[in-house]
Amino acid sequence: MQSNGHIEQAIGLLRQKGLAQAGKKADRVTGQGAICSYIHSGGSVGVLIEINCETDFVARNDEFQSFARDIAIHIAGSVPSPRYVRKEEAPPDAIAKESCLMEMPFIKDPSVTIGDMVTQKIAKMGENIVIRRFIRYQLGEA
Repeated sequence: MQSNGHIEQAIGLLRQKGLAQAGKKADRVTGQGAICSYIHSGGSVGVLIEINCETDFVARNDEFQSFARDIAIHIAGSVPSPRYVRKEEAPPDAIAKESCLMEMPFIKDPSVTIGDMVTQKIAKMGENIVIRRFIRYQLGEA
């Protein structure tokens, strides 16, 4: 027993193992998924987001659907709003934490980034998950 009966240490070991397994899934094909929409109250901000996974079974799962909605809500509520999914997509002069979704602290829990949340979901659901793209609309913006 690696944790010698210590609950907190056991939880930490399980998290590490789950995150290691998530890294191994990164090359898997994500041909299924969901497109989620969110319209902020008042109708002045809207988001469409595509999040992919490996199977339609996971894509239809309530937890996956809730995760997609949380990411859409995050995009709608972020100021400044993200412009890119990953920092590799951004021009060299862009500030990653402000313009790249995966680098941003999650609006509902700033102690984790969106990238960390994706990794946690991969570890929990056992499938590769990829935020493919999003678009944010706001009244009055060109």
